[in-house]
Amino acid sequence: MDNILIELTRIVQAVALLNDPQEQVKTIVDSISKTLQQDVCSLYRIDQEAKAQLLASKGLIAEDYVSLPPGKGLVGLVVKSKHSVNLADAAAHPHYYNLQHSNEHTFKSFCGVPLVRSGKVIGVLVVQSKRAVKLNMELEAFLVTLASQLAMIVAGIPSTVLESSAQNRVLSGMVGAPGIAVGRIQLSLGARLAEVPDAKCDDADAEISCLYELLKAVQAEIEVEKQLVGKDIPENVARIFDTYSQLLSDKVLVQRIESEIQAGNWLPGALRVAIQHYTQLFNAMTDPYLRARSEDMENLGDKLLAVWSGQKMEQVELHADQESIILVGTQVSVSDIARVPSKLIGAVVCSEGSSLSHAAVLAHALGIPAVMGVREIKELKSGDRLIVDGYSGQLIVHASEAIINEYLQILGEEQRHRKLLDALRDKEAITKDGVRITLLVNTGLLADITPGLNSGAEGIGLYRTEIPFMIRDCFPAEEEQIEFYSEVLNAYKGKPVYMRTLDIGADKQLPYFPIHDEENPALGWRGIRLTLDVIQLLVTQVRAMIRAAGTDNNLHIILPMVTSLDEILTFNEMLTDVCGQLTDEGHQFIRPAVGIMIEVPAVISQIENFSPLIDFISIGTNDLSQFLLAIDRNNARVANRYDNVHPAVLSEINRIVKAADKCRLPVSICGEMGADPIAAVLLIGMGVRQISMSAAMLPEIKNMIRMLKQSSASSLAERALKMGKAQEIRQAVEKELQSIGFLD
Repeated sequence: MDNILIELTRIVQAVALLNDPQEQVKTIVDSISKTLQQDVCSLYRIDQEAKAQLLASKGLIAEDYVSLPPGKGLVGLVVKSKHSVNLADAAAHPHYYNLQHSNEHTFKSFCGVPLVRSGKVIGVLVVQSKRAVKLNMELEAFLVTLASQLAMIVAGIPSTVLESSAQNRVLSGMVGAPGIAVGRIQLSLGARLAEVPDAKCDDADAEISCLYELLKAVQAEIEVEKQLVGKDIPENVARIFDTYSQLLSDKVLVQRIESEIQAGNWLPGALRVAIQHYTQLFNAMTDPYLRARSEDMENLGDKLLAVWSGQKMEQVELHADQESIILVGTQVSVSDIARVPSKLIGAVVCSEGSSLSHAAVLAHALGIPAVMGVREIKELKSGDRLIVDGYSGQLIVHASEAIINEYLQILGEEQRHRKLLDALRDKEAITKDGVRITLLVNTGLLADITPGLNSGAEGIGLYRTEIPFMIRDCFPAEEEQIEFYSEVLNAYKGKPVYMRTLDIGADKQLPYFPIHDEENPALGWRGIRLTLDVIQLLVTQVRAMIRAAGTDNNLHIILPMVTSLDEILTFNEMLTDVCGQLTDEGHQFIRPAVGIMIEVPAVISQIENFSPLIDFISIGTNDLSQFLLAIDRNNARVANRYDNVHPAVLSEINRIVKAADKCRLPVSICGEMGADPIAAVLLIGMGVRQISMSAAMLPEIKNMIRMLKQSSASSLAERALKMGKAQEIRQAVEKELQSIGFLD
């Protein structure tokens, strides 16, 4: 083989570019067989029962569904040893096992290498030859290297790929919105702007005129969609459509499209370049909430392309005997949802996106389940019956009548449970032994406000202020900021609202304020470090916050990424100056409480020094956990090692709570940890009395708290702090939650 690296790259890229799992496995075995000039190449997948299932083979006869019992044959030896097996005469080995009716006995040599993912063998790649000759060392090394590259791809290939129509097949994704649905699939697989090529533009002026006509047409269609959906969802959720309208009016976006056209690109190509610029900007961010905004840009781009190409919006008609519709697509847009009557839509399923996507936000507002990130979505067909489990993030394809009936029964129970949670909305979260817990919501979009209030939120525990800065072509003026802060503060009048000062830098870049030349931006110029250096931005933002709050006394200001005493001192000096300015200008206001977000582990040992200068502590468990564990939870290679109940994380949170208690500082949790019932039990047991989370999870956490005794939580936390494994901790808490009837 002349160039192993070229062959490796060619095979991996060829497989990665395919969407059909059957084509992927066929390409793997065909390409390897040809490249290594071997008579046989076979790919086995290890299933949950440790059986080796033959996914594809070039050379063996495998007309029927073929699998090897656990540990059986040379393939089983590869799995057990986690090491390659290279033999000249396979039949002479004591582990040899001949696959019946496969003609395997006609091949002499055998070389099998493991495909390993997260320390576990998930598959075996085998080559065989009619010649009794071991595979040479160079080719074996090539096979081992290739297997390591293919492991991630194969991990996403369903083990049932050879029987895609099998009954009761389960597909997995992630939870977008909770709930159960049974219905018929309706595919929403329209044209994607990302797939549009560049093409020459002969008349730039005519193309620009076409652009403005297109923008008007899309604006009009968005308004129609808002009217269709607006009657079924809260007013603030309907503002999702306003977000799209604002993006269409964004001068920087329009100017970028015009520039591309003037450079010679046709309108669809210019749209693609401009939309991708903003999509990449959001995608580069590690904050899941902000990264989800990239999907909004993609949805808007696809809508522009659809209208440009003449696709008309057609609303689905409602028939009395029609089953629920399950909308399925790469990214189901808010436009797709608007076209289906709310009484008819059963669920939303996407191959991309997250619980923070607008599709998921809308689904939650409509009270329907959503499952995101389903890789095998292209196997689904319009008209097929589908069960959607929005609690586990799973789909069941070709379900039997018995399974369907079971889920229909669960659906009935779920509706009764939902009524129970609705009844809890205005009740307090008090444990069985009388301990009061305050539950707040995390938000950043005006569209999220009403779902939080409807869930019974007692305030906002974290309001991310970055979004309004990111959808403009320059820093928003003080009056603009007052406008959107006022909406948030007025909606939660009489309830605490914790607003985080501008947290840009690292993954959260502004298009008009790029930060370059940072080798490690996560540890660089970001958060309070940046805003104190560019202090005029902070002054404007704090003035806007205080003016928006007026004399209501519900504003609390959180400082992000604090690491030193000087940062707090400098901010407090600036706050005093701002209050003086506002007094001189005749504004009526109350000086807000100021606290810090603990994300950097170094701050934990400094709480006592900081305490005279701050009013509260907010623990950002997402970043704190990642910094403590040195794990990026968005990195697929290590994400499975991330657990917010890791003993180190619990130990440090316990330190924070004890230090804060000693200094008489209130403590709040504002990361995703609070939405995990198991973690919430431990937090309550350690003494946390205020927890903030997504609106979707708040009713469940409240229900759990009302079933729990604080004394039991305290005992569990004490035991957990002595345990060495996150899995042990989870099992102990699960047992308690089962005993009180919260978990089945």
